[in-house]
Formats: sequence, structure tokens, C-alpha cells
Amino acid sequence: MTSSAAGYELPLLLFGGFRAIIDELHGELARRGHQDLRPAHGFAMQAIGFRGATASEVGRRLGISKQAAGKTIERLEALGYAQRAGDSADRRRKLTRLTPRGVAALTLSAEIFGDIRDRWARTLGDDRVADLEASLRTMVPGETFRLDVPGWFGAS
Repeated sequence: MTSSAAGYELPLLLFGGFRAIIDELHGELARRGHQDLRPAHGFAMQAIGFRGATASEVGRRLGISKQAAGKTIERLEALGYAQRAGDSADRRRKLTRLTPRGVAALTLSAEIFGDIRDRWARTLGDDRVADLEASLRTMVPGETFRLDVPGWFGAS
């Protein structure tokens, strides 16, 4: 059976679903005290991770330049989500770590994502959402989540 849907609709619908979830997440983050966070900040905080990372590592993980990563890190520092300090293992490296506020924002994001998924399951049914997730796991090659989306969107 062949669908009558145009081929371009699938990526647009997938992106629309992604955008709807991210917009809802950020609306809820704002209501809970994180009104200054933007989607790019979330990607950057994921790239920094709970162990910390250098600007070069963040840039590589995001698919952006070290300079662009540095600017994003500076913004996260100004907002109180990250801080830079020397690396105890190598004094030449400047390591960025999440602050308690940054860790709290990521933890809250995970909770909100769970709430959004639960709402989708209530609306569409548990089986349909589970089937959608399983189907996407089958079709998405390799890693299911790549941090380089900001760099990929900005690539020329």
C-alpha cells in the first residue's frame, strides 16, 4: 500500500512535532523560573554534560566553531547555568561545568519531557506512541540523539 501523502510531508511533520515539544518545554521552563533559557542553551548544556567540557569539546559536539561555543558558554555563565575553571588534571585547559542551576534546569527538562510524552500517550494512546518511538528507532541510523543540530542547521 502506497500513501498518497507527498514525500516532503514526513520530515515537516517530524520537525513540527519536535518543534511543538521543544516550544512546550520552554514555555514550562519559563513558568518554572527558567525564562532565559533557549533551545540552543539546552543543546549546549547537554554538550557540557555533568562531567564538564572545554569550549573545543562543546564546539565539536555541537558541530559549531570553538568561538561560537565560547560565546554560548559565556551566555550560560552570564545566566548562571555554567562556570569555567581550570582543569585539575591539566592546568592549561579551561573546563566548563554546569552550576547547580544548570543541573536543576536539565533535571527539570527531563521531568517536563516525561510529562509531555505522557500527555501525547493520553491523547494518542500508549500503543501508538510506543509504536511511533519503536518505528523511529528502526529508521533513525546510529545515535538517536545528536547534539550537532545547531551546527547542522547553520551549515552552509
